[in-house]
Amino acid sequence: MCVIEDSPTIETRRLTLRAPAMDDAERVAQLCDDYAIPKMTTRMPWPYRRPDAETFIGRCQAQDRRRDSTFVIELENEGVVGVLGFFTPPDGPLEIGYWIGRPYWGRGLATEATIGALDWARRDWRRKLVVAGHFADNPASGQVLIKAGFLYTGVVEHKPSVARGATAATRMMIWLA
Repeated sequence: MCVIEDSPTIETRRLTLRAPAMDDAERVAQLCDDYAIPKMTTRMPWPYRRPDAETFIGRCQAQDRRRDSTFVIELENEGVVGVLGFFTPPDGPLEIGYWIGRPYWGRGLATEATIGALDWARRDWRRKLVVAGHFADNPASGQVLIKAGFLYTGVVEHKPSVARGATAATRMMIWLA
């Protein structure tokens, strides 16, 4: 039987991934106030304000951690720089999603966080398959997923983007433990 901690903590070389707390709301709202972040997600609204961050954190705190788990990504000496989450859609396998605030792009943080989280999911959560998708106009996210061991499936889905107010072509990928 797989036992899941209420709020696991994942440590990587430079990062700590931990459960979001209400104290993180202001920082999350600050980073997501940049349209470049919400426009590359399915669920994030635009504009993104502190009440949106508080609602998000409240949903994270109420998660059934046997099925879903969300983490803030902390960079040592810098605090919260992004979010990574695993969620189980009603009609599919476990999926991963993440974002990193623009001031921290290009430093390998998304890749490091994703690899650390996948290692945790395989080892502690006993997950063998995870899917992900990235909007076709966000090839950098595809590179993060490739570096973390994902492969393209050849499937392109049209997923909604709340911030865009439209659907976006989404290139689907899979990771196998």
